[in-house]
Formats: sequence, C-alpha cells, structure tokens
Amino acid sequence: MSKKLINLTIDGIKVQVEEGSTILEAARANGITIPTLCYLKDLNPIGACRMCLVEATGARGLVAACVYPVAEGMEVITNSLKVINARKKNLELLMSNHRKDCSDCLKSHFCKLREYAETYRIDDHAFDGEKHSHTPDMSSPCIIRDPSKCILCKKCIAVCEKQQDVGVIHANDRGFKTYIGCAFDEKMDKTACVGCGQCTLVCPTGALTEKTSYDEVFEKLNDPNYVVVCSPAPSVRVTLGEEFGLPIGTDVEGKMITALRRLGFKYIFDVDFAADLTIMEEGHEFLDRLNNGGKLPLITSCSPGWINYCTAYYPEFIPNLSTAKSPMQMQGAITKTYWAQKMGIDPKKIFTVHVMPCTAKKSEIQYGCDALKGMRDTDAVLTVRSLAKMIRAMGINFPKLHDGKFDDIIGESTGAGVIFGASGGVMEAALRTVADVVTGEDLKEIEYKKVRGIKSIKEATLNLKGKEVKVCAVSGLANARQVLEDVKSGKKQYHFIEIMCCPGGCVNGGGTPYVDYDKIDREDVIKLRSKALYKNDANKAIRKSHKNPSIIRIYKEFLEKPNSHKAHELLHRSYKKREFI
Repeated sequence: MSKKLINLTIDGIKVQVEEGSTILEAARANGITIPTLCYLKDLNPIGACRMCLVEATGARGLVAACVYPVAEGMEVITNSLKVINARKKNLELLMSNHRKDCSDCLKSHFCKLREYAETYRIDDHAFDGEKHSHTPDMSSPCIIRDPSKCILCKKCIAVCEKQQDVGVIHANDRGFKTYIGCAFDEKMDKTACVGCGQCTLVCPTGALTEKTSYDEVFEKLNDPNYVVVCSPAPSVRVTLGEEFGLPIGTDVEGKMITALRRLGFKYIFDVDFAADLTIMEEGHEFLDRLNNGGKLPLITSCSPGWINYCTAYYPEFIPNLSTAKSPMQMQGAITKTYWAQKMGIDPKKIFTVHVMPCTAKKSEIQYGCDALKGMRDTDAVLTVRSLAKMIRAMGINFPKLHDGKFDDIIGESTGAGVIFGASGGVMEAALRTVADVVTGEDLKEIEYKKVRGIKSIKEATLNLKGKEVKVCAVSGLANARQVLEDVKSGKKQYHFIEIMCCPGGCVNGGGTPYVDYDKIDREDVIKLRSKALYKNDANKAIRKSHKNPSIIRIYKEFLEKPNSHKAHELLHRSYKKREFI
C-alpha cells in the first residue's frame, strides 16, 4: 500500500513526497542541496552537527532538516541569510576545537568540514580558546584514530554499532570534554575492532583514516636489492578510476596495470588468479565436508574483517571456517615459492605488495606459513586510496594511460575470479566449479543470480545430482550475526555460507575511494561497481576456475591436487579465538 503524498514548497519550488519523509529527504529527492556533516541514511539521524538547519513554517526557530518531518503545505527556505549565518556560526564553533593541519591530513582533499569552511568563507579563529589535547591512536595495524580532528558527528559510532555489530568506539566523558574513544580509554589494538575501515568511509574529517604503507612501498621500489611484485584485487579495477574523476564503476584494469609499471613495480600479477586458486581449494574442501560428514555449514574465509569478527564474537563457528587462505595470502605464498623457483629468484629478495579495497587486509598479513620459513606471504598492503595517492605523487596522468597487461606466469584468470569483489561472488564462483565436479559435466548455466545483488542476505537451494544444497551469501557484520544466530537456533540450515565483512562486499571495502553520499546513494555506488565486475566476468573467454590453464598447470607442476599435503602447507591456515587484555 502506497503512502500518502505530502505537498510542500522548498525555496519556492513545489514538491511532492511521501508522508513521513524528512525535509532533507524531500530536498534531495528534488535536486535541492542541504549540507550535512552528521547525517548517515538509515543509521545516524541525530541532527547533531546543525549544518542542515533550515527555516520551516510552523517551527519556532530553525530546524534540522535531517530529522524534521514534512507537513502538508509546509514552506521551507534552505538558503536565507538567517540560515547561512547560523551554519557559519556552527562551522566556526566546530573549527575552534579542530586541529587544522590540512596540508598533512590524509583526508584533506575529501574533508567535508574543510569543504564547507571554504564554501561559507568562515573565520577560522572566531572562537579561539581552549582545545582538546589528544594524541592519535596508532596502535591498530589498520586504522588511525585522531580525536583532535573529531567533530563528534557520531557517524563512526553508528556504523560500528548498527552496521558492523562491533561497537568498540563510543562517546566518552561529557560536555566540552566529550571525545570519541574506546571503553576505558583503551587503545584500538586492545579492543575487538575488526579493522574493516567502514568508519573511515563515513568520517567527514581526518579523525579516522587508514594506516598507510605508502612510504614503505616507495622505499622498496627504490631499493635495488628487492624485486617488488604488485598484485591488485578484483574490485580495484572498478574503483580506482573514481580517484581520477572517472564515472563510478569504470573498469580501468589496463590503465591500472600501466600505472603500476610506471611506479616501478617489476612484475604485476592479477589476484584474480589466486581467487581461482581459492575456489579450487575451498570448493574441494566443501565437497569433502559434504560427502564425508565434515563440519557444516562451511563458511568462507577470504574476508579478514569477517575472520576477525568470528574469532572474537563467534569462536564457536571457528570449526566451520574454511581453512583456505584468502586470495591475497595465496598469491603471496605462490609468488615466493612456485614463481620464485621458476624465475630463479631468492624469495627473500621478493617484496610482495597487494592493492586491496580493504583496510583489514593490513592485519591479515601478520599470518604467514611455516613453508615460507619466517617470511610473510604478503609484505605490504596498499588501499585503493593509497595507490591513487602514489600515482598522483609521480605525476602520472591516469585517464590518458594506454592499457597494459598482467604478467602471465601467474596472472591468467577467469570470470569466476573477478566476481570475488561483489557480495555473492565467492559463492557463485565456487558453485561453478563444485557443480561441474559433482555432475561430471561442463555445465552451461553458470550464472547463479539468486546470490547476486545488493540484498544483505541472499539464499538459494541448488540440486546437485539429486542432493539439495542450501547456500547463503551475506554482507555486513550485523547481518552476519543474524544468520549465525539463525543457524545456532536451528531456524536456518545451510551447507555453505559466504560472509563478507563490508556491506555489498569488497566493492564497498574500507579502503575504496571516498564517495560523497550527499550526492549519490551508497547502494547506487555498490550497484555500479558490482555491475562492472559482472560485465568483466561476462566478457571473459573462461569463466570457471578449474578451466584456468594456469591453475591446471600449477597443480600439475607444483601442488599435485586440491587439498593435497603441499597445498595445505602453503594455501591453508588455522584459526584461534581472539583474546583481549
């Protein structure tokens, strides 16, 4: 049943919106911009920053558009002198307690506070006086928390609690002394933070940013003692272009490769290859559990934020986790063994850099394997944002670059590998191989559309040679909790579950480009990026992991077969419950 429509006027423009809408929603639906700092659709409607103040008939004073409901016949003015002066005053108050080292700030160009300060031409020193004195928290391997740049918008709290079900940051103290921090003022590394970085995506200032490996990578690129190898993740090719003004969802795979070569990377491999390798290991692990009474449901293990969450909040599901490493870690292990042997390079001289959409990957690199004798699978992780910063620093005109190609010794990949970047993609890629193995056929129907899309929880039941297999793909940790609780209670029974830490999957990871959600809806961003990955998949000559010639060769020459002893030594890992002090 459709809602009643409300008629109102905004800045002299007659508009019509559904009953229950806020003034902000009505304005945005009709192309009228109202500035916000604290607003986060569906998560943080608190009206705290007062940037969205407007005049509205019937109100005693200015009202916060993000929380004030529309009414029949209401007249709204968003740009009167009274409104503008109020916004300026609020900005000046916010700036009075904000550390203004903009030129050295990782968020500088994308800071909404700075943008509005310039737009409204405020006086930075109108309310100079006492300021908070906070030291940045650098303890996390993934995230830097700097309260001296915080404006108390509480977006980070909303995302951490409501979307990610982690809740490790809160508003501490009261009044002027209020600051965002962890319970008992603990450092981030002493909490159950999963490192997902979703807080960095929504923070309007530089109070929350990723910990970057920018300087370390530049140093190694200029050290002749190292062979620096770079491997970008599937979703990087459909997000990197946004950093250089290209439309959201533009596939820039070729330009990305050329840019990496210009930066000085000696070899460039496609992590999609390792995604295919992951499917071989994880897919056969699933079949083994399914056929031989193993622990079910099998739950995917390629999202480190999810692994951090599971081992902290749901350790009882550790036996359900696939032991297969993530594609990033598999890529690093293969680079330092199989590829190093092929090339005659001492693996100790190989420095592996992975470009990831994910800040949690920075915590994952601490896990290596005994087979590498103390060496890490991955030496450094760059987020998409950090890579873009390096490209700009080197004066590379990204949109003008010609298309390059991956090095092909372990760069060959399939469509199954590339869709890993979207929620449901790991599940679909696995099913393409599992279905062929079970039926003994080369099935033509390979698009499992029930596990595609932006729905947070997607379910499907498949018939594999007379056996019903129930699968589920879920993204966002609050949604993961719902699924896990349903499994624990017996309400739901699954054989195979894909869990991605970030809503929408890797295309919406904590290390992806910042997007102005005042201008485009978050779900639209996820749709556009995911669509580009599925288009890339559809255009591939080979779309099943087990059909990849490089995968066939590496098992024949090196790994013997999926889940072999050698494969387990290099490509699998164990998990333990996270303990906190």
